[in-house]
Amino acid sequence: MFGDLLLDVVVAPERAVARGTDVPGHVLFRQGGSAATTARWVARLGGRVTLVCAVGRDAVGRALIEAIAAEGARVRAARVSGARTGRIGVVLAPDGERSFVADRGAADQLAADDLEPAWFSAVALLHLPAYSLLGQPLGAAGQRAIELARSGGALVSLDLASSRPLLAGGRRRAANVIRRIEADVLFASGQEADALLGGGRPEGLIELAPIVVVKRGAQGASILAQDGSETLRFEVATHAIQATDSTGAGDAFDAGFIVSWLDSLAAGRPAVSSLQRATLAGHRAAARHLAAPAAEIRFR
Repeated sequence: MFGDLLLDVVVAPERAVARGTDVPGHVLFRQGGSAATTARWVARLGGRVTLVCAVGRDAVGRALIEAIAAEGARVRAARVSGARTGRIGVVLAPDGERSFVADRGAADQLAADDLEPAWFSAVALLHLPAYSLLGQPLGAAGQRAIELARSGGALVSLDLASSRPLLAGGRRRAANVIRRIEADVLFASGQEADALLGGGRPEGLIELAPIVVVKRGAQGASILAQDGSETLRFEVATHAIQATDSTGAGDAFDAGFIVSWLDSLAAGRPAVSSLQRATLAGHRAAARHLAAPAAEIRFR
């Protein structure tokens, strides 16, 4: 996994926020970051995983590294001087949906020169959120990570992660960034897919990757796969789950999908069956995440 390890500052009001005054609620510190949450769940599901990231030289960075390592993931973290570990303000709505205020800090300072080729040898798959391809020096580091992983025969998966930063330069530029890395699997939420395509049909995403997974939360997922000149599309349903905080559920889905899909490839299962199994595994991981989110971070 390549990308962000961040501190989520979760603000959960017990009633609607009132302007100019206060309401009761909870403020929690949790491990966050799309790449880090995916790594945590790959480890929880029994996969061997390394997280490559950057944090500041501070207590927050140390605590986050310890939290991820305690889950069984190996962490290769650049410690950036002069930049504090990234923080994300997560403001929860009563229905469990969330809004973010991003202060990414050291996470965006990971540079290509920080990467060791040995970290990417004997890797089956490199997974990145789209954040890891945007801005500099992180964008160049993301491209270098892909080159190193590809040189060893690794597959690459990409999650669009968040529509606003991805589309800051427009849809055409975003599509070119995605197309250039030639991902084997592309993950997107329904909202992200609509934003990238300008409301067009999801089949348009198949131009960007041969396998596309559109995550639709309680409505399940749409799977698109290129089969020769034909585009296959099928839907995988799931049970709705009541959630007070959906943060990270999509990243847990990615982890479940990746672990199951790689197992199916190793076992030589048929493509459609493998994708169906992987999608159901993704939903199970997301459900487990919603039932047991990351533990609160403690600072020493």
